[in-house]
Amino acid sequence: MAKKSSFKIPGLSFSWKRALGITSAKRKIAKATGIPTTKAGRQRKAGKLLGIK
Repeated sequence: MAKKSSFKIPGLSFSWKRALGITSAKRKIAKATGIPTTKAGRQRKAGKLLGIK
């Protein structure tokens, strides 16, 4: 079985979500509503509202 090449060019990466504009759309929604789009962000916000560290 052939090994997958781990050759990477430093500083060069590709994100299909970023290319499609999903990242910026999620950011705009989060800024407009004040609700984070990540699971950790939502948990952190809920913890602050409930007074949990």
